[in-house]
Amino acid sequence: MKLSHTAVIAVLGCAAVAAGQQAGQKSPLAEHSRFGNPTSIARIYQSYIFGVVRKAGKNELVLDKTQFGNDQTFKLTKKTKFIRNDKPVKMETLKPGTMVWIDMRRDKKSGDMIAKKVVSGVAPTGKP
Repeated sequence: MKLSHTAVIAVLGCAAVAAGQQAGQKSPLAEHSRFGNPTSIARIYQSYIFGVVRKAGKNELVLDKTQFGNDQTFKLTKKTKFIRNDKPVKMETLKPGTMVWIDMRRDKKSGDMIAKKVVSGVAPTGKP
């Protein structure tokens, strides 16, 4: 008889825990348990344009899968900075298929998109 009372209490306890989780209570570790707070890095790149390198030339960079559609061309200048894994690199490190974030500006006269900064790789928390 004591065994049946224990079983009933265990079942009721499990039902109470399940009801509490279904009521919208979140685990305190669910939000940031493994990778940290994702918004700290996401905010850095909100104004950047994401794309995949289709072709990297000396004076231009062609990206695929951007917010503008396929095959968007960005002009490169001497002032364009290339960053990979939070370290400056040369433009030659960009290969087709590389995912990049571009900080760009539009030329007032021609309307061309000019890349100010091209970022790829893993970004640590901090300033872009």
